[in-house]
Amino acid sequence: MLVLIVVIALVVLLALYVIVTYNGLVSLRNRIENAWAQIDVQLTRRYDLIPNLVETVKGYAAHERETLDAVIQARNAGMAAQSPHDKAAAENQITGALKSLFALSEAYPDLKANQNFAQLQEELTGTEGRIAYARQFYNDTVYRYNTKIQSFPGNVLAGIFRFQEREYFQADDESRGPTQVRF
Repeated sequence: MLVLIVVIALVVLLALYVIVTYNGLVSLRNRIENAWAQIDVQLTRRYDLIPNLVETVKGYAAHERETLDAVIQARNAGMAAQSPHDKAAAENQITGALKSLFALSEAYPDLKANQNFAQLQEELTGTEGRIAYARQFYNDTVYRYNTKIQSFPGNVLAGIFRFQEREYFQADDESRGPTQVRF
């Protein structure tokens, strides 16, 4: 009788462990989806601000067509990207293009003094901060999730229930550094 109680207790404990671990993995997976949605919201805000910024700059620096085209092309690539890897690559292009665009304001004092340009630049700067925070939260959540599905014994359950690793949203080295502008 005592053996039966011990066996039942072990089965119940094992079942509880499986349930808790599975629910933890589901929770982390959903947190990743939510974090990705927050990144997407901020990126969409950025995409919406870029055409207004480009139009403002066009009036002052019409002959800087190459820079303006690069910003629009980078924006379009960002809007078309789907996976975190593709999104990150597109966002790196946008960051570099925007750095070049903002550097133009140094060469055009009238543009730099333009209220609309200053407001758009401030909004984009704020959006960049929110994107950075959303990326950090996403990557932290991916880290916790990937660690949990790679660690024993969670990896056994993750394999059984087909939980897949997620990729990080990473900036490349080029988008992190200063922009070189030549006139």
